Amino acid sequence: MKSFFPSKWVAALLLVTAIAIPLLTSNTYYLNMLIMAFIWTIAVSGMNIIAGYTGQLSLAQAGFFGIGAYSLGLLMTKAEMSFLASLAIAVALTGIIGAVVGIISLRLKGHYFAIFSLCVGVIILLVIEKWESLTEGIRGLLGIPIPKIGSFEFASMSSQYYLILFFLVLAMFVNQRIVRSLVGRTFISIRNSEELAEALGINVMRNKILAFVHSTVLAGLAGALYAGYIRFLGPDIASVEHTFDMLLYLLVGGISTLWGPLVGTTLVMILMQLLQSWQEYRMIFFGPLLVLIVMFLPYGIMGALNRLKTKRDSRLLSTPDENAPFQRGVPDHRLAGGEIDA
Repeated sequence: MKSFFPSKWVAALLLVTAIAIPLLTSNTYYLNMLIMAFIWTIAVSGMNIIAGYTGQLSLAQAGFFGIGAYSLGLLMTKAEMSFLASLAIAVALTGIIGAVVGIISLRLKGHYFAIFSLCVGVIILLVIEKWESLTEGIRGLLGIPIPKIGSFEFASMSSQYYLILFFLVLAMFVNQRIVRSLVGRTFISIRNSEELAEALGINVMRNKILAFVHSTVLAGLAGALYAGYIRFLGPDIASVEHTFDMLLYLLVGGISTLWGPLVGTTLVMILMQLLQSWQEYRMIFFGPLLVLIVMFLPYGIMGALNRLKTKRDSRLLSTPDENAPFQRGVPDHRLAGGEIDA
């Protein structure tokens, strides 16, 4: 199935619009909502690579999000390192831990891997909560410095917006390049059939670890950006509930689609904010709405657009064009009658 991906002009228009938003409004509420959507989109896009394109449902994504967040927070507060150095180390450390976990867990398949990864997420949460001498435990990590690159300090919300937008665009660009490369096709072949992929000479284990590490790196990046933005961390940031939130965003937007994480995360977060006034009753409205989306859009919003595009393309290919003299299987009566212009 072909992927629905906006043309370069549409993508450029969306990027220009995103850049212009802080210039068009000074409402901090809207900016904060978009910043949070961007951060979680980065993490969800990582889950999309391992679950959507490789077919391995990892439920430890929130745990790696917490590792990235606490790594940056601890490096900046206790080691007094700069923002960029802390960010690089936090992402690298998350990837290394992800590689170790992947080597162990990816020997399992299907539901066994999902359950094992869920246990890993719970273990990470417990380590963050109980290792009080390092993480401050349930008291939380306070006083994370404002992100600063050189002499420029990201103190305002608009500057934080542009910083996180930059990393979101970078993450989406990298994901696009991966999906459309031979590596991405290898991931898809593993998702479709591991046995057939092995028969074709593909190193399944190595590619699954690669996809898993990439997903953890994006989760760590999102967590580090979250820590730099919120500047306060509590153990609940690594809660399993956030993993299921990310899975919800992915299912609504469209799993195994490039734009699904952004669309699903943004729409669900906006919807939840609109229902904020209902407080504890908002799930009464949100729950049935989610059920309807799953029933009528089982492939998510972007997945539904993919299928519509595929049907449209198939209709165009099957419809004869009277102006084309050499269509496959369609004889041209002008050629048969010898009516050819010299």
